Amino acid sequence: MSNVLVPELAVSDWMISRDFYCKILGFTCLYDRPEDGFCYLGLNGAEIMLDQIGTGRSFDDGHLPDKHRFGKGLNIQIEVKTIDSMISALAAATIPLFLEVEEKWYRNEDYEEGNRQFVVADPDGYLLRFFESLGARKC
Repeated sequence: MSNVLVPELAVSDWMISRDFYCKILGFTCLYDRPEDGFCYLGLNGAEIMLDQIGTGRSFDDGHLPDKHRFGKGLNIQIEVKTIDSMISALAAATIPLFLEVEEKWYRNEDYEEGNRQFVVADPDGYLLRFFESLGARKC
């Protein structure tokens, strides 16, 4: 596809993960290889790959996670136009947020960039931080 960096997440069940990303968060499955337990997803220019552990090619040489919470220490930030529809869909599916909705300003030299954001864990524990921009302001 077009991004120069696309994370590939090792997952325990690619169909459950694909449903979470597509049916709840609004990603589109750009293509998949069911025989490999693999799918390539997109959302407004953001791209991510999901690969089921033990199906197709595997990097299981001791590097793969061996228990739940695979994404420990990883936080993937994804910009969206608005977070409201995601918040509604997650609530309807009774999926708890890891970090509640907040407005946060981050300093960058002599100005700040604002985000309205939340964090949710996917079915394998990868943390996803979705944000909508609040713009920039002088410090």
